[in-house]
Amino acid sequence: MIHETIVTTAACDGRPHIAPMGARYEGDHVILSPFRPSTTLDNIVASRAAVLNFTTDVRVFAGCVTHCMTDWPTLAASCVASVRLAESLAHAELELDELRDDAERPVLRMKCVYRENHAPFAGFNRAQSAVVEGAILVSRLFMLPADKVDREMAYLQIAIDKTAGDNERTAWGWLVAAVARHRASLESSGGHTATAAVHH
Repeated sequence: MIHETIVTTAACDGRPHIAPMGARYEGDHVILSPFRPSTTLDNIVASRAAVLNFTTDVRVFAGCVTHCMTDWPTLAASCVASVRLAESLAHAELELDELRDDAERPVLRMKCVYRENHAPFAGFNRAQSAVVEGAILVSRLFMLPADKVDREMAYLQIAIDKTAGDNERTAWGWLVAAVARHRASLESSGGHTATAAVHH
């Protein structure tokens, strides 16, 4: 099972980096598998630390993959050389236990050393889930057929229309605009451009 989370790391100079990333759990360990090139990977190798952030503010997911908003407030982590989102429901602080290197997608086995809850979870919201799915689509525009993107975005739009609040509508707007920009770049280059992958 893969859980969609926000991973925060810090560069050697303390500069924070925020990235949506799927995480798997093996007991007390968290498994991260970022694609190269990856700022998250570089920061973890250098600091041996990262933080998993659990948030229902889906603007963070959409803002990062569209580059519309990447400068979310952070605080210093409690036990590891990293940062956490200032506004999250909970966070888990991780230390690097094992690095299985790979030219394309290394596997990071991280040990959870500290957890903290900050706010209650209010329940599932369909629009929030739709934004997360939309963010995954946008991160893969360079490899997905346009008709598949259109079909899935149209279906996700139903949940947005029925259940979204202000944050979800803002995030969805960023995603829709990102798809439009991608299509415009394809047209302007004759349909042969390759959109850069999102670097986590």
